[in-house]
Amino acid sequence: MFWWIAPVYPQAKIAFRRLRRGLSQELHTANESELTIKLINGATIAFKSGEKPDNLYGEDVFAVVIDEATRLREESWHAIRSTMTATRGPVRIIGNVKGRKNWAYVLARKAEAGERDWHYAKLTAYDAVDAGIVDSDEINEAKSQLPENVFKELYLAEPAADGGNPFGQEAILKCIAPISTLPSELYGIDLAKSVDYTVAIGLDQHGRVSAYDRFQAPWEETVKRLTNLIGFTPALVDSTGVGDPIVERLQRGLPNVSGYHFSSPSKQKLMEGLSLAIQTQTVYYPEGPIVLELDAFAYEYTRTGVRYSAPQGLHDDCVMALALAVHAKSNIAGQGIW
Repeated sequence: MFWWIAPVYPQAKIAFRRLRRGLSQELHTANESELTIKLINGATIAFKSGEKPDNLYGEDVFAVVIDEATRLREESWHAIRSTMTATRGPVRIIGNVKGRKNWAYVLARKAEAGERDWHYAKLTAYDAVDAGIVDSDEINEAKSQLPENVFKELYLAEPAADGGNPFGQEAILKCIAPISTLPSELYGIDLAKSVDYTVAIGLDQHGRVSAYDRFQAPWEETVKRLTNLIGFTPALVDSTGVGDPIVERLQRGLPNVSGYHFSSPSKQKLMEGLSLAIQTQTVYYPEGPIVLELDAFAYEYTRTGVRYSAPQGLHDDCVMALALAVHAKSNIAGQGIW
């Protein structure tokens, strides 16, 4: 059994009819009422709606395509993922871009960052033009008629800003630069053990990332790895929770290591400093996980103040390490206190 899942029944029917037309008659038997196609090798492709997640449990499914994923309910994805556990079959998730606050956007960012064995691909309208599928005049006409954010989502696969990014997507892109070959004059380090990542970022005298390490390891190995990386260079290290004893261990042999405790006020101070650095282009970083995390990072106003975090399911370790490095650099320049 193989599934093609669409957000609603009429969309599933579109895919069913297209595949039926594309297959030779002797290769399959189609059932219009059940939206299934049975192939001569015994495989069955079922075209289903994701409107009712409870209908997506129980079957032994060997592969799934999820169509228009950004418009599919998250509960449907949970059901599909659970159903695939027994067979460990592959899943291909496709569709137009629609904002940043959806499960498909989160998974796409994880795949783009190279997590596990996932693959990420981005196809734009101009790729379709190059392939001879769409006429360039049609794309240009659509660009002139549609709002910019709508055109970018539907034709360029660029998610619209949801208004919650503290750095500004355009400002983030302006600070992308190759990693520096100059020595690091300080480090910012965010600690983690298993779920998140330990990230160490070094900045050179011009504010460019000159060292970058992102890893998951037991604490003993983490201490050794950071000791070899930092040496006697000043470093500002996350000392929140389990980070406190790790900072103490680092300080035994590295006199220039200082701890920084995350709280709502201190985190806001860090993010405001990083936001200023990005918007004034006084910090530069390479393409990769740093950019992806900055792009997805968000803030919201709560009863107790401003809350900064990555969307649920994504990481913010690179953002925090970069913010610590920027904070350390600004305080070293001003001879301030960490």
